[in-house]
Amino acid sequence: MSDQEKAAKRAQWEEINRAKAAAKQKDQSATEKADPRASATQKQFQAIRGSRDLLPPDTGLWNRVEQTAHEVFTTYGFGEIRPPIFEETELFSRSVGEDTDIVGKEMYTFEDRPSQLPDFGRESFDLVKAVEDVTELFERGQIPHSSLNSVLMKFLQIDLDKFSAVQKRAQSNDYGAKDSEQYRKTAISIVHRLRDIQLGPRVSLRPEATASVCRAYIEHNMQQLPQPVKLYYMGPMFRRERPQKGRYRQFYQIGAEILGGPDAPAIDAELIEMLMTFFDKCGLQGTELSINSIGHAADNCRRGYVALLRAELEKVKDKLGADSQRRIETNPLRVLDSKIEHEQAIIENLPRIADHLCDECKTHYAAVKHELELRGVIYRENWRLVRGLDYYMRTTFEITAQGLGSQNAVCGGGRYDGLVELLGGPPAKGIGFAIGEDRLILSLQDAKSQSPITSHQSPSVYIAWMGERAYATAIRAAKSLRNAGFRVELPPTELKFGKALERASKLGSRFALILGDNEVTDGQWTLKTLADGSQQKLTEQALLEYLNGL
Repeated sequence: MSDQEKAAKRAQWEEINRAKAAAKQKDQSATEKADPRASATQKQFQAIRGSRDLLPPDTGLWNRVEQTAHEVFTTYGFGEIRPPIFEETELFSRSVGEDTDIVGKEMYTFEDRPSQLPDFGRESFDLVKAVEDVTELFERGQIPHSSLNSVLMKFLQIDLDKFSAVQKRAQSNDYGAKDSEQYRKTAISIVHRLRDIQLGPRVSLRPEATASVCRAYIEHNMQQLPQPVKLYYMGPMFRRERPQKGRYRQFYQIGAEILGGPDAPAIDAELIEMLMTFFDKCGLQGTELSINSIGHAADNCRRGYVALLRAELEKVKDKLGADSQRRIETNPLRVLDSKIEHEQAIIENLPRIADHLCDECKTHYAAVKHELELRGVIYRENWRLVRGLDYYMRTTFEITAQGLGSQNAVCGGGRYDGLVELLGGPPAKGIGFAIGEDRLILSLQDAKSQSPITSHQSPSVYIAWMGERAYATAIRAAKSLRNAGFRVELPPTELKFGKALERASKLGSRFALILGDNEVTDGQWTLKTLADGSQQKLTEQALLEYLNGL
């Protein structure tokens, strides 16, 4: 290679490195702008906005609520399912709805890059070779043939042609400042387009779990099992929404789904009965069940009602807010959800869906109400309780509770007979619910003096020991008490009794078990009640019997 060619090659690499440095600097500036602390040498890490740590003793209440769900749901023949936390994005866009805020604005979505594919963000790579590699991967189908990738591939080829042309001129005497600038701009453009290429499928953290349960039903051929299949789940969900009381970006749900089998009204009623039994076992105060029927997607039922509703809303459009005006076109049923004060009188005068149900849906709704009455489940009808997507049908319900202010719903559910088929499965009936566990916990904490689940706690015992002989006895006592299900704190080092009792109080222990040489010799252990200072002597067996009787 001649000196001139070497110099040209060196100039090319300098331009490429400058292009990459500019792109990297742009990315770094954006990061620092989003979070000024990112450039600091040290920073104190905190939970991301909209998430939080659940700490003891609160986690004890969470565990008791979840254990209650396990116990109640299994008595109704439900089995637990644990679906993954992330799924293909399309699963949610199909099930939740492409036009919903959840899919359009709130989901946490990212590209699942296979590890064996090129990393176009690394410090040093050949731009021409990188474009050739990604073109080959695209042609072989190893990266998604999405509409975005198709457009990027076309522009990459255009940029590569420009880049190659400038490279050729760099080897001649005609290469000048204009070519250098063109070379730099084209290199930057290629780097950014390569970074924008979708190398793997798009996946999302789950914003809800019904779609995941339906996907599992299809994937594992659960339609071959005795129908219906009853499943329940609990765990975290993720939505990028404005945090407020009882609502977080990482939040928790407890839910149940019944898939397959008939759409008998008794199924709807028993599911609701199970839900109300669970809330009763939790001691949730002030629960109110609201129900409605939204019919099914037919001209003589919901579709006809929606057309009538849209026509009536058009007449009062200028009196509605911007959101409601937009929903007239996209989904008129959502206008009924409006909480804006000046719209309430308008909504009250709109047609009601109960007056426009087909005969079959009217009969089904009447039977659901009768089944609830047979089970002693108290309800109220709410004609504004709707669901916006076509696969939702007939029964819808919601439960509200005390202590949550205006956003007082702790559970919502309904029938969705078309969802499994929409996701590629066989025609299958479906109904389910999701409980907002965060809100449920808040409501229970607000009424903790009246809730058995918040007040119930196994007695906690702090063992205060002194002396080598007493330590061996203390270890045996701790093991016996723990085997019996009590919470026990055994200090690892000897403390004077005064200090030990002070520490027991700070830890919130209910009792202190005092073990010294006298207790070991006599076989009579001293149990002190920390709340009132009273104490009694008990043998090991009598101690267990006493604590078990509390």
